[in-house]
Parts: sequence; C-alpha cells; structure tokens
Amino acid sequence: MSSLAILKKYWKHDAFRDPQEEIINSVLSGKDTFALMPTGGGKSICFQIPAMLNDGICLVISPLVALMKDQVANLQKKDIKAIALTGGIATDDMIDLLDNCQFGNYKFLYLSPERLQSDWILDRIKSLPINLIAIDEAHCVSQWGHDFRPAYLKIAKLKAHFPKVPFMALTASATPRVEQDIILQLGLEQPAIFRKSFVRENIAYMVFEAEDKLRRVEQILQKNPEPSIIYVRTRKSCLDLSTQLQALGFTATYYHGGLSSKEKEKNMQLWMTQNVQVIVATNAFGMGIDKANVKTVMHLQLPENLENYYQEAGRAGRNGEKAFAVLLHSESDLFQAENQFLYQLPDRKFLNELYVKLCNYFQIAYGEGINESFAFSLNAFCVKYGFPTLKAFNAMQFLDRQGIVSLSQEFSEKITLQFIIESKEVIRYTSLNPHDEEMMLAILRTYPGIYELPTAFNVSLIAKKSNHTEAQIQQLLLKLREKGIVTYDVKNNDATLIFNEIREDEKTINRVAKYLENQNQLKIAQLRSVLHYADDKKTCKSRLILSYFGETDSKDCGICSYCLSKKKKPADTESLAKKITALLKIQDLDSREIEKLSQSDSEAVIFVLQNLMENETILLKPNNQYTLKK
Repeated sequence: MSSLAILKKYWKHDAFRDPQEEIINSVLSGKDTFALMPTGGGKSICFQIPAMLNDGICLVISPLVALMKDQVANLQKKDIKAIALTGGIATDDMIDLLDNCQFGNYKFLYLSPERLQSDWILDRIKSLPINLIAIDEAHCVSQWGHDFRPAYLKIAKLKAHFPKVPFMALTASATPRVEQDIILQLGLEQPAIFRKSFVRENIAYMVFEAEDKLRRVEQILQKNPEPSIIYVRTRKSCLDLSTQLQALGFTATYYHGGLSSKEKEKNMQLWMTQNVQVIVATNAFGMGIDKANVKTVMHLQLPENLENYYQEAGRAGRNGEKAFAVLLHSESDLFQAENQFLYQLPDRKFLNELYVKLCNYFQIAYGEGINESFAFSLNAFCVKYGFPTLKAFNAMQFLDRQGIVSLSQEFSEKITLQFIIESKEVIRYTSLNPHDEEMMLAILRTYPGIYELPTAFNVSLIAKKSNHTEAQIQQLLLKLREKGIVTYDVKNNDATLIFNEIREDEKTINRVAKYLENQNQLKIAQLRSVLHYADDKKTCKSRLILSYFGETDSKDCGICSYCLSKKKKPADTESLAKKITALLKIQDLDSREIEKLSQSDSEAVIFVLQNLMENETILLKPNNQYTLKK
C-alpha cells in the first residue's frame, strides 16, 4: 500500500500538504529527519503514515499528556492500535501495556521523555520491534528552546540501541540556533532537513493600543461574527470576560485548566459545533484543537514569548480564508510587563525554599519520597507558606520540566466507595434490579475489598468494563447512596503531584540550578522580543515574526496593522487635538467617551491622546479618565 492510499483510507484526504510527502519519503528511505512545521501543518501524519507502512511499532516521545491522549484516541477511532504510557499508571498496568505492545500487534507507543529514565521501561522498549522513533516538540531538547526539559537529553541514548532505526524530530517553533541544537543533542546523523515557512499569508497580524479593551473586543466581534478565540492570562479572567461578552449579547463560553474534563469537553463542543461564537481561554486551550474556520484570535495580555504567540495566533484561518490575529495592549501593559514578569521568575534561593517546603507539606523525609503521589492544591500550598502564586507556579513548572516532580494539571474527581450492607443483600438488590446488574458485577469483580473499607473508585474503568456510559455509573452510585447501600465520597483536586526522585534538598536544586539561570536569561530575552513586536511602529508585523524565526528575506504582508496604517490617509490630528482639549476643559473623560463625543475612530483618538500626554498637555488618572494638566 502506498503513502497516499494510507492517507485516503485512514485520514480521508485526497492529497498531502507541502512538504508532508517529502518528509514521509525521507523517513521511509531510512534517513534521520528534522521537520520544522508551524502550527496546523499536519506534523503527526508525517510519522504516523511511514509507521503504518512498515512492520513493527513506532515510538512517539512527547511531553504533552493531553496531546498524546488525543492522538491515541484519534488512532483508535480509525481502528489503529495505539497506547500511551501517561503519568499515574500503576507499575503492574504498565507491564501489561508493554506486553500488549510486544505481543499485541500495536503500531504506536506514546510516552513522555521522563519514562525513559526508568531503566526497566528502557529495557522493555529495547526488546520491542521499533520501526521509527518520532520526537515531538523537539525544541524541548535545547536549552535555547522555550520549553527546555533535561529528560529529552536522554533520548540520544536510544541511538545506540536502535542504530538502524530512523529518528524523526518535529517542532512547530524553532529559531535557527534551536534547530542546530536539536540536531546536535538528539545525535541526528546527516538528517534530511525540512523547513516549512512561517509565513501565513491569510493572517492579518494586528496590534492595537486600547485603554478600553472590552470596547475594542466588542467592535472586533461585531465586525467579524465568525468563530473566535480570546486568550487571557487567568482562570478568573476567563469567566469574567465570558460573562461580560454574554451581557453584551454575544454567545460565549470559556476554557481553562481548572475545569473538570466534562466541563472542558462540554464548553469546547459548544464552540466547535458553533453553538457559541467565542471561547475565552487560558493557554491550556489549543493543543490538538483543529477548527478550520476560526476568524479571529485575540490576546488581551502580552504573551510571554513569540513562539507561544505564533502557535496560538496560528489557530486562526486554517481554512485558508482571511483571518485576524489581534494583540490588544495599553501603554501601562508595556511599562508593567517587564517588572511584573521579572518579579515572577524564581531564582535558585526561591526554588530551594519552595522545594523544601513542598516536601515538608507532604511529610516526606530526607532520602525518601520517590514515586509517592498526592492530591495537590497550589493555592492552599501558597496560602500556608506565603508564596506568591504565580512565582510558585513557575517554580513548580520548572521542577516538573526537570523531571523532579510530575504535576498533572488535569482537574480530577477522586471518588471513594464502600458497600455498607452484607454481600447477600447486595446480590438480592442486583437480582431485583436487572438493569443495574452488569454495572454491579463490574464493580464487585474489580474491587473485591469494597465491603471492608472505602476504596478508590475509577468511574471510566467501570463504565468501560460494563459497556455503560460514565453518566450511567454516576447515576447508579447516587441511587445506591440514597438507598443506604454504599457510602460515596467525592473530592475535587486541582492537580496530582508525583515525586519522581528521593528528597535531597539543596543537592537536588544545585543539580538543576544552571538550567534555571539559563532559562531565566532566555525568558527575559523572549519577553523583550514580545515588547519589541508590540511597540514597533515602523515595521510590518508579519516581518517581525518571520525575522524572529530566522526568515530575513520576507516582504511586507500588506494586511497587518502597520501595513494598513501606511495606506490610511492621516487623520487631521491637529483639529482632533483641539476638539479633545475643548472636551476635557468641560469634564474629565475616558477614551470611549472621547471617541463618542468627538465622533472619531478609536485609533485616531488614541494616537492624539498619546501625543497630548507626551507633550504633557493631559494626564491619565488611575480611573482611566483623561484630565487637562493644571
């Protein structure tokens, strides 16, 4: 069967996108391959199709649990056998899964790079008939990448065990320096290199200064009523902005890492099926989301780096039609961003203090703690020890990326269940309620000790074993509790925390401190690139992004906010300045009121207001009203 036949049979596409077919042919010829394909370029097909054409199993290394689960689920829907070894799987279950890979004719094994640090897992992988090793998010191997994980450095060791197996490195965002580092660190041998340009000709990159961001969002959504994503920084902002948009008459929902998986799925489906126009989200939203007709992606705060911004903005216009990537900022955002951001970067001293307190919080003794797992609320932890939440989160994320701990940010429900009546009464209930029989038998067979003590209960497992939905299992549990047959307790966790190493305090932190210092320097440089992108008024926005990713021979795009400003007739700023000062002589006003009373568009008003402030004619008060300088 040919590559194209596989594409048609399983993916229902009639042709490859450039340069997918060339990449697939490179892998099929046995060459190590490096592929830089920006968001939405169809990276996964580039390793999935050659793996399908060869005997054996493809090993896929990825740091993104949500993406692994999503890809495995999509492959399984196509009747392609795939498994993911994600966090939280018990050792016995892991052995069973690896047995399945060895003897069950599986085609894909997904795992995180941290799994390769377990010698026994590595030994089991060495015995598998591997036909391709695909390293997704390959920029994580580089200290100069925006998401460095030292565990990726161990991947190169697989070269010694699989010298004839092609390695494939894939990333959606890498500067030229990072690209060279990926090839070096992974030990790719004379790789075929494929770079798809970062140009998105149909996306208009717009940067607007807006003191009243909600007003500008309202104008943009009215002008473009198609599906939109609005990215914000915090979970609270998600809910608040979604509510404000609904009050303005828009259909909107929201998505963040603190929602339960059911709420995430429900809200996402509302947006995917176009029952709502807008989804307001943190950057937890987006991985594996492929909605072709997104018209507008807006960011209401400055992103931390241009890599993330390009990926998030790139979710617009995947159908090839004109789309907009809008960054709204105010003058105060630019002034505050650097100071606020620098304050949130943890240094070695803070990291050490947090790690010690974290171990104390869970009563882990020195030299112990490996593989111990706990329900974890970051907010409760920060309140107890007086840590600033964002700085603590950044430190926790760093510890996670170093493999010292694993922090699952997936919201989960922890259920414990115990039967409190005799077993013969349970059997009597089952015989009198034949509709519940399959579910009851699945529970009793899976949890034989459920009469003796409260038992951790997995709803999705019982649903699968009994051929019922999770909702039906939940209904049964509630019914059993109402009838006094079981005690049923549900606790919500923000996250699950797993300690991957024994506690060694300063010894642990000293080992990774150099990476922290490098990372902090890199993050400062990345933020300055963002500030330059937002503040530069003399360069095409598309060219600024392309130049950041090493494409220096680009032309002006003609459709971004800078290019459009060149085409516009200059407003009569002098008469508008007189009009504004006359209005402010009567009373203090905010920008929206000035816009309305002067009957001028917002860009012209903001331009003139800035000039008046620079000339110290007016001042901006803390309540966002402008006043004449006395």
